[in-house]
Amino acid sequence: QVKLVESGGGLVQAGGSLRLSCAASGYTFSVYNMAWFRQNPGKERDFVAAVTSSGSSSAYADSVKGRFTISRDNAKNTVYLQMNSLKPEDTAVYYCARRRVGTYGSSRLNFDAWGQGTQVTVSS
Repeated sequence: QVKLVESGGGLVQAGGSLRLSCAASGYTFSVYNMAWFRQNPGKERDFVAAVTSSGSSSAYADSVKGRFTISRDNAKNTVYLQMNSLKPEDTAVYYCARRRVGTYGSSRLNFDAWGQGTQVTVSS
Protein backbone atom coordinates (compact mmCIF):
# COMPACT_ATOMS: atom_id res chain seq x y z
CA GLN A 1 0.00 0.00 0.00
CA VAL A 2 0.98 3.65 -0.32
CA LYS A 3 3.30 4.72 2.46
CA LEU A 4 5.00 8.05 3.17
CA VAL A 5 7.50 8.29 6.02
CA GLU A 6 8.95 11.63 7.08
CA SER A 7 12.19 12.09 8.98
CA GLY A 8 14.70 14.80 9.85
CA GLY A 9 12.69 16.93 12.25
CA GLY A 10 14.08 18.18 15.53
CA LEU A 11 14.92 21.16 17.69
CA VAL A 12 16.95 23.98 16.18
CA GLN A 13 17.73 27.56 17.12
CA ALA A 14 16.36 30.46 15.14
CA GLY A 15 18.49 31.09 12.08
CA GLY A 16 19.45 27.44 11.81
CA SER A 17 18.71 24.83 9.18
CA LEU A 18 17.06 21.43 8.91
CA ARG A 19 16.52 19.02 6.06
CA LEU A 20 13.38 16.93 6.06
CA SER A 21 13.06 13.73 4.05
CA CYS A 22 10.00 11.79 2.98
CA ALA A 23 10.48 8.23 1.77
CA ALA A 24 7.69 6.92 -0.44
CA SER A 25 6.76 3.32 -1.18
CA GLY A 26 3.91 1.27 -2.58
CA TYR A 27 3.40 3.22 -5.80
CA THR A 28 5.25 4.64 -8.81
CA PHE A 29 6.79 7.68 -7.13
CA SER A 30 8.03 9.37 -10.31
CA VAL A 31 4.48 9.78 -11.64
CA TYR A 32 3.15 11.93 -8.83
CA ASN A 33 3.63 15.54 -7.80
CA MET A 34 4.49 15.85 -4.11
CA ALA A 35 4.16 18.52 -1.44
CA TRP A 36 4.92 19.48 2.14
CA PHE A 37 2.37 20.87 4.58
CA ARG A 38 2.64 21.92 8.21
CA GLN A 39 0.27 22.09 11.14
CA ASN A 40 0.14 23.33 14.71
CA PRO A 41 -2.33 22.05 17.32
CA GLY A 42 -5.80 23.47 16.81
CA LYS A 43 -4.90 25.05 13.49
CA GLU A 44 -5.37 24.23 9.84
CA ARG A 45 -2.84 22.15 7.95
CA ASP A 46 -1.13 24.70 5.71
CA PHE A 47 0.59 24.30 2.38
CA VAL A 48 4.36 24.85 2.45
CA ALA A 49 5.82 23.73 -0.88
CA ALA A 50 5.18 21.48 -3.86
CA VAL A 51 7.25 19.90 -6.61
CA THR A 52 6.27 18.37 -9.93
CA SER A 53 6.80 14.71 -10.70
CA SER A 54 10.03 15.35 -12.60
CA GLY A 55 11.30 17.88 -10.08
CA SER A 56 11.55 20.54 -12.77
CA SER A 57 9.10 22.96 -11.18
CA SER A 58 8.21 23.98 -7.63
CA ALA A 59 5.95 26.33 -5.72
CA TYR A 60 6.09 27.81 -2.24
CA ALA A 61 3.96 29.53 0.33
CA ASP A 62 4.86 33.20 0.64
CA SER A 63 5.90 32.65 4.26
CA VAL A 64 8.76 30.30 3.28
CA LYS A 65 9.75 31.63 -0.14
CA GLY A 66 13.49 32.26 -0.34
CA ARG A 67 14.20 30.19 2.80
CA PHE A 68 12.89 26.70 1.99
CA THR A 69 13.69 24.51 -1.01
CA ILE A 70 11.74 21.43 -2.06
CA SER A 71 13.43 18.78 -4.18
CA ARG A 72 13.14 15.12 -5.02
CA ASP A 73 15.22 12.14 -6.03
CA ASN A 74 13.10 9.77 -8.10
CA ALA A 75 15.80 7.11 -8.02
CA LYS A 76 15.47 7.03 -4.22
CA ASN A 77 11.70 7.60 -4.07
CA THR A 78 12.32 10.51 -1.73
CA VAL A 79 11.22 14.12 -1.50
CA TYR A 80 13.13 16.66 0.58
CA LEU A 81 12.52 19.99 2.23
CA GLN A 82 15.62 22.05 2.94
CA MET A 83 14.75 24.68 5.53
CA ASN A 84 17.16 27.56 6.10
CA SER A 85 16.96 30.73 8.20
CA LEU A 86 14.40 29.07 10.41
CA LYS A 87 12.11 31.22 12.55
CA PRO A 88 10.11 30.33 15.67
CA GLU A 89 6.95 30.66 13.60
CA ASP A 90 8.14 27.73 11.47
CA THR A 91 7.54 25.46 14.47
CA ALA A 92 5.01 22.80 13.46
CA VAL A 93 4.50 19.18 12.54
CA TYR A 94 5.55 18.82 8.92
CA TYR A 95 3.78 16.36 6.62
CA CYS A 96 4.56 15.19 3.12
CA ALA A 97 1.69 14.45 0.78
CA ARG A 98 1.01 12.95 -2.62
CA ARG A 99 -1.06 15.02 -5.04
CA ARG A 100 -4.02 13.43 -6.77
CA VAL A 101 -3.33 13.12 -10.48
CA GLY A 102 -4.92 15.94 -12.47
CA THR A 103 -5.42 18.33 -9.57
CA TYR A 104 -4.01 21.80 -9.04
CA GLY A 105 -3.75 24.26 -6.21
CA SER A 106 -2.78 23.99 -2.57
CA SER A 107 -6.00 22.68 -1.06
CA ARG A 108 -5.57 19.65 1.19
CA LEU A 109 -8.38 18.01 -0.78
CA ASN A 110 -6.03 17.69 -3.75
CA PHE A 111 -3.78 15.27 -1.84
CA ASP A 112 -4.66 11.64 -1.30
CA ALA A 113 -1.83 10.20 0.79
CA TRP A 114 -0.09 11.61 3.87
CA GLY A 115 2.80 10.70 6.09
CA GLN A 116 2.64 10.59 9.87
CA GLY A 117 4.50 13.88 10.26
CA THR A 118 7.75 15.01 11.82
CA GLN A 119 8.03 17.69 14.50
CA VAL A 120 10.11 20.79 13.85
CA THR A 121 10.69 23.12 16.78
CA VAL A 122 12.55 26.41 16.35
CA SER A 123 13.66 28.12 19.54
CA SER A 124 14.18 31.87 19.78
